[in-house]
Amino acid sequence: QVQLVESGGGSVQAGGSLRLSCASSGLTFSNYAMGWFRQAPGKEYEFVAGIGRSGGSGSYANSVKGRFTISRDDAKNTVYLQMDSLKPEDTAVYRCAAEYFGRGSSNFGGYDFFGQGTQVTISS
Repeated sequence: QVQLVESGGGSVQAGGSLRLSCASSGLTFSNYAMGWFRQAPGKEYEFVAGIGRSGGSGSYANSVKGRFTISRDDAKNTVYLQMDSLKPEDTAVYRCAAEYFGRGSSNFGGYDFFGQGTQVTISS
């Protein structure tokens, strides 16, 4: 049974930082590209960042480029999202996702598995 479990969410003030983690089990992690998506109240899911199976610098939504960094540790079957210079508009539920033999695309429907999500709240 595949599981993706996010952690690291919370409430911080604008300008602060958070580091999200997503631990996976039940899948061969190296076969999956990984992504992060977020959903604010009343809005659609929004792509945040993606990283391919071999790692690298990743791809980012314009709204987070230069502030967020995605990385992966295949030895720990875990993907991370370092979020710096946080803004109130970053407030959302953040979910990680696994894309079989993908490239970490921005297409929500292209992912195979999703975590339950972790709440991030940024106050001004």
